[in-house]
Formats: sequence, C-alpha cells, structure tokens
Amino acid sequence: MYGPVLLVIAHGSRDPRHAATVHALVRRVRALRPGLRVETGFLDFNAPAVPRVLERLAFEGVRDVVALPLLLTRAFHAKADIPAVLAQAPPQLDIRLADVLGPSPLLLSTVERRLQEALYEAGLTPADKHSTGVVLASAGSTDPEAIAGIADVARELRHTGWCAVRPAFASAVSPGGYPRTEDAVRELRASDVRRVAVAPYVIAPGFLPDRIVRGAHDADVLAEVLGAAPELARLLLVRYEQARAAGPVALTA
Repeated sequence: MYGPVLLVIAHGSRDPRHAATVHALVRRVRALRPGLRVETGFLDFNAPAVPRVLERLAFEGVRDVVALPLLLTRAFHAKADIPAVLAQAPPQLDIRLADVLGPSPLLLSTVERRLQEALYEAGLTPADKHSTGVVLASAGSTDPEAIAGIADVARELRHTGWCAVRPAFASAVSPGGYPRTEDAVRELRASDVRRVAVAPYVIAPGFLPDRIVRGAHDADVLAEVLGAAPELARLLLVRYEQARAAGPVALTA
C-alpha cells in the first residue's frame, strides 16, 4: 500500500441501489490504482458510518487519510456535515479533505457518456444530439454556490453540441429559478427541439433520482445516473491527488 488511505464519503440512502452503486464505483477506483487502500463511509442510512471507519483506521495504525466527498457540488453536506464529522475523528489521524467532484471536464464527460448511451438505446446516433434538447436534472439545493455550479455545467454541456440545455431540480423550485424536471421537459417540448433527453446529474439511484425519472415521463430519452462510469472513477483519483499535494486543512466541529 502506498500514499494516504482514500476514504470516499457518500451520503447514504434507504434505497439499496445507492450503496450498491457507490461500492461499484469504489471497486473501479481500486482497479485503476492497485495498491491504494480505498475505504467507503456513509453519512446516513448505510454502514459503515464515517466515524466507525475512522476509528477502525486509527486502531489499525493508519495515520494519513484523504477524505473525499462523493458530492457533485459544494452545498450543506460539503460545507457543514462532512467537516463536522471529520473534526471528531481520532486525533492521531492526519486527515486531508478533498474537494467535491464538480466542476470538472471528467464530470462533464460522464454526463456526455450517459447521454450518448441513452441515444444509442433509443435507436439514435451521436449526430442526433444537435436536434435534441437536454434537461440536466439534479437533486436540488438552496445553496447559491451549488445552484451556480449546476448552471455552469449546463452551459458547458450546451457547448458540446446539444441544441439546448435546461437545468432542473428534482426537489422544490430553487431560489435560482430552476424548474422541476417535468416542467423543464415541457418547456423544451414547447420550443423548437426535435426531441427531449433527461440527464440525471446524480451519482446513484435513490429517492430524489427516482423523482427525476418520474419527471422524465414525457421525455424521449432518459439517461442513467452517473454511477460507476470510468471517467467518474478517474475523477476521484484526481481529487485524491490534489488533496494529497495540498496537505492537511483545518476542520471545525
């Protein structure tokens, strides 16, 4: 084993597909970096909980840990929940907190991969993207930084050749004015696009991702969640190396 232990911190869900997807992604990370110890901890609902993983690592004599939030944007979990949990870790652990996954070209490539796969399943070709509008549907947030981050991803996705891209939230309408998934689908349908695709901007299935699926019932194409895509696994290693190079940061309880 070399380098600090990578601790991937996921939100957790009562939906068993969530944990299964997280574990599949972590397995892909391990395959990309043999010799790197990669652990998984959950904030809620699933085991092992993050505090239990940290206690076990300390008991085993581990000293260096990179904690990586499995989050797409910097909102409440990234700014408050995770730092608070890490601040209570055993004192012998030297913890470096990695940045969230977005924004990143690799994340945009993951969205593009899922959309292209969905086009293929619908009997379409990559050329059909130029007449397809996309609803980029995320879970939702009231955090201005997170809302702005989703807008940035939508703009970047539009530049890859889709004829229109609309951000949407699975949860209530945001302060930034983002509609729900079904409303964004209707808006695009009323414009001059030939077809509408919905791209879930979420990592794993669960309650809010299922709401995205229900909101996409009038769309022509529905992509899968980001899941254990190879680009996403590579991005986790990029964030790991960045945190490793940056060194420890102060964590507050």
